[in-house]
Amino acid sequence: MTRLRAASTSLIAALAGLMFATAGHAQSLGFGRGNSEPIHIEASEGIEWQRNNKVYIARGEARASQGGVTVEADELVAYYRSTESGSDEIYRIDANGNVRIMSDTEVATSDKAVYDVVKGILIMTGQQVRLVTAQDTIIARDSLEYYEDRQLAIARGDALAIRGDRRVRANTLRAHFTANQGPARSSDLERIEAIGNVHISTKTDIVTAERADYRLNEGLATVTGDVRITRGETQLNGDRAEVNLNTGQSRLITKPGERVRGIFLPTAQREGDNSGKTQQ
Repeated sequence: MTRLRAASTSLIAALAGLMFATAGHAQSLGFGRGNSEPIHIEASEGIEWQRNNKVYIARGEARASQGGVTVEADELVAYYRSTESGSDEIYRIDANGNVRIMSDTEVATSDKAVYDVVKGILIMTGQQVRLVTAQDTIIARDSLEYYEDRQLAIARGDALAIRGDRRVRANTLRAHFTANQGPARSSDLERIEAIGNVHISTKTDIVTAERADYRLNEGLATVTGDVRITRGETQLNGDRAEVNLNTGQSRLITKPGERVRGIFLPTAQREGDNSGKTQQ
């Protein structure tokens, strides 16, 4: 019983690095380096302490919580090492199977999560990784990396970001957050860098390109590389464009010596086509 209690206490202390940011930072994907609130852990199959391997393992519907943040998984594993002062230091935590990380404003799900406690880096992988905040949803086929100190999330593999009726899809999305100093201490998604096979859509427009830099609150997207803007029957093509998704205004820019191209279908032709279809 003494050994089990010691293992439980050490593992609980270690999990302070899995979900919370420090008190001076926003609460988001990281479980909290430096947070002094008590951490609670439970597991249906118990907690194991492997002293020789320097590992603590909580198995069976494992659940760790601190304040308003909770980590759930089939298994939670904490790796520790000895320091020069003679104490033990947790340097890595793994969450395996049906991973779910929850705060008051955010939920992240995956098959597996690995947290580097020292560097403050969380990597989530699985068939579909998903992060849902109050305003946004980010989905990735391969992985979602979160860098706590940089407030940066990187979604890889057919990555998709959704806010309202706007969608940004690309091979890779780099999502930049800013700290919200309100009572929830959440992070707000401010900017997205989209790289490779970029596809931006609203109710009226579709924009494709090779790269995009999108500032969500301003609704401004700068897109480059084989740009195509489509609205209904109208299409504009160029090398670079500035698109205001709030107003629907677009400005195409091309390289010196090249020309911007557009396809515009006259109203009379569209009406004629529709009339012909009706008569059939």
